[in-house]
Amino acid sequence: MNVSPVPLPLAPGAYQAVLREQAAVFESVLRTSDLGTPVPTCGDWTLHDLGVHLAQASRFAAAVVRTGELCREQFGPAAGERIADWYAEGVASLLAVLGEADPAAPTWAFGIQDATAALWFRRAALDSAVHLVDVQLATGAEVHVDPLIAADGVDEVFALMVPRVWSGSEHKPLPAPVALRSTDTGHGWLIQPGDIPQARPLDSGPATATVEASAADLLLALWKRQPAHPRWISGDPAAANALLTSPLTL
Repeated sequence: MNVSPVPLPLAPGAYQAVLREQAAVFESVLRTSDLGTPVPTCGDWTLHDLGVHLAQASRFAAAVVRTGELCREQFGPAAGERIADWYAEGVASLLAVLGEADPAAPTWAFGIQDATAALWFRRAALDSAVHLVDVQLATGAEVHVDPLIAADGVDEVFALMVPRVWSGSEHKPLPAPVALRSTDTGHGWLIQPGDIPQARPLDSGPATATVEASAADLLLALWKRQPAHPRWISGDPAAANALLTSPLTL
């Protein structure tokens, strides 16, 4: 019996729970690890730098959701403040704002028309999920992403990140449609070429190549946290690799 996959995006409350759980893990890392540890998947950042980034991102998102407008404030910890404390304070503030926010309220969101606060519930949780992988890779911990969150992250790559990366920039067009299939959640997307690649339902047209892997593997490949394995690909490998190696995220 085939079971339909869970609809994406998820409910706002699901993102709050995910963010709360991930924040507790990351705060613990900041309190117990060497903050000078390099994070190779984030360029020349260290754990300290990643903590600052996530603390700033939390405050930025909270301000945008609270006001509905682009926040231009530059956030930074006070002199001598422990980064773990500043991070925890920022996430707590964001969770409080999200707890009071109307997900349907209009808001600024990277120039996207008719955006609502629900976008920020999702963005905050998925940003945290990818960066928690960065922490796991940097510290040698087991890499794990909840399959449903990973599938939602794949969906967000094409709903939010790809338009941001490709709009107003010159990129080599994708040569052909490519299907992505999550083997553990049942989700699938047909990525259609164009000025901006777009994700369509799998049954919306033929695919020249198919990439099949767990949702987490797909997410990490799209975010360039790991290479795609050749065994995931069927059909035209050149078409699949053109998608997988394209700039898709920031």
